[in-house]
Amino acid sequence: MKVKEIMSRDVACLSSEDSVEKAALLMKQYDVGSIPVCSQKKVVGIITDRDLALRCVAVGQNTKQQKVKDVMSANPVTGYPDMDVHEAANIMGSRQIRRLPIVENDSLVGIVALGDISMEPELQDNAEQALKNISQPSSFQ
Repeated sequence: MKVKEIMSRDVACLSSEDSVEKAALLMKQYDVGSIPVCSQKKVVGIITDRDLALRCVAVGQNTKQQKVKDVMSANPVTGYPDMDVHEAANIMGSRQIRRLPIVENDSLVGIVALGDISMEPELQDNAEQALKNISQPSSFQ
């Protein structure tokens, strides 16, 4: 099965110059825990709810003034639409990420989440293994 068969195509994205507050509001609106950061349609970073909590709120930053670029993770790992879902799950597990932005011709075209993979009965073992890896202590920052 290919990633394009299960990925979400309606993906919100932010500019690195947007406020952290806007990021939080979009996460609430779309009911997601991460949002790709794009320049045009090219993915240049990703911001997660954890980034907001640890790199902004916990250190007393002003969410209206702080920029996404100050708290995002730059150069995130990405996948592509014709990638096999098993490969995507392996990447997510090894990199300890729950969502993988999907790009084609350097443009964001979707996102695949661990939840998307777990919804497919024949892929549940892959999702379970990825979640085990994600749940391990991380050496990534």
